[in-house]
Amino acid sequence: MKVLVVNWQDRENPLAGGAEIHLHEIFERLASRGHEITLLCGGWPGCPPRATLDGIDVHRVGTRHTFALKVFRYWARHLRGRPFDILFEDINKAPLYTPLWRGNARPVVCVPHLFGGTAFQELAWPLATAVWLSERPLPLVYRRVPFQAISDGTADDLVRRGIAREHVTVIHPGVSFDHYTPMASERATHPTFAYVGRLKKYKGVDLVIRGFARLSDPSATLEIAGAGDFRPALEALAASLDLGARVRFLGFISEEEKLALLRRAWAVALASPKEGWGLTNVEAEACATPVVASNSPGIRESVRDGETGFLVPHGDIEALAAAFRRLSASRDLVTTMGAKARAFAETFTWARAADETEAHLMGVIQRGGRA
Repeated sequence: MKVLVVNWQDRENPLAGGAEIHLHEIFERLASRGHEITLLCGGWPGCPPRATLDGIDVHRVGTRHTFALKVFRYWARHLRGRPFDILFEDINKAPLYTPLWRGNARPVVCVPHLFGGTAFQELAWPLATAVWLSERPLPLVYRRVPFQAISDGTADDLVRRGIAREHVTVIHPGVSFDHYTPMASERATHPTFAYVGRLKKYKGVDLVIRGFARLSDPSATLEIAGAGDFRPALEALAASLDLGARVRFLGFISEEEKLALLRRAWAVALASPKEGWGLTNVEAEACATPVVASNSPGIRESVRDGETGFLVPHGDIEALAAAFRRLSASRDLVTTMGAKARAFAETFTWARAADETEAHLMGVIQRGGRA
């Protein structure tokens, strides 16, 4: 196959996240199998405009803020004439409406998640309205396009928006469980909870802090790893709750520091109202670390309630606190849940995700692009 992948960023972008890891893990495997993979994405100030990453030919145009304005012109000038079989758009910010590009490639769309109303929890209302409006034409522009969703929650969201369920194939992401491995000797001696991710308002980190504040154990700590514009507000919240040194803001951390944090934590917490999947949850579980998470779309599929962690009603601070208390009161429970979490994580392999993506795309080609 000759596949053109369109995404806002690539794995090397300083702002890259789970969506970029997801795409790279799958398409580097397809490239290694002899498929020709080209990635058209945004860049960042000073980045090289072209690169080869694990067999993927990368074209960078514009930046995070200008990519949507420049991508079509670049494609029309440099890539439209190439004999791609598939044009694979990853919608993880705003849709680019690639079915309207009128090339020869068969369009396929991957959807990690759509913002919907959650945009208004994060952005100023003019920008949130623009994001919300950009998603409204989905059932019209993409009505005959085959979709890949990374969770049943995302598939359900697409159906609610007017996409036919038979057009959506669910392919769960994998996890690098040969890298994310348990290390019992690194588990903290005192109850330690962690959040790993961007510090954005919609992520619900404030709920995690409020739930943690209700723990009476003075030895318990909460470590928050990640960067984002909501950090000052979160630091002010921790100070207002008189948590002192019990809450540590680590800032952006390296991959090695992330692995160490996931191994020493007694649980990882994620309290956002909606996610495509919850990759950090599964990375923690691969380290035999339980997860405490909101019972929200997408997230609930990455945690087995009562087995690999606890799912609580979103926004229920006391329920979060109760889950923290149960784990902080029993290291044996952490160990038992952690063993089940590791076994659960091992069912999500990138090789399986690549196999299913390859089969899906080949099927689209064989059907002449029909969903």
